[in-house]
Amino acid sequence: MKISARNVLQGKVVSIVKGPVSTELTLEIAPGVQVTSSITSTSATSLGLKEGDKAYAVIKASSVMVAVDD
Repeated sequence: MKISARNVLQGKVVSIVKGPVSTELTLEIAPGVQVTSSITSTSATSLGLKEGDKAYAVIKASSVMVAVDD
């Protein structure tokens, strides 16, 4: 796989919650560290995702905001 995005995180699929339109997918990218993404259910089916599979979170954003508590 080659991709132009700089932020690619490899992980293991730990949860898939399928809905009629969107699917919530959670990857564990390090022990105790999870990333959750919402993708179309059509894409989830097309990728053939199942729990335990290796997958990648590809993060591409035009801006990133940083916040702190007051």
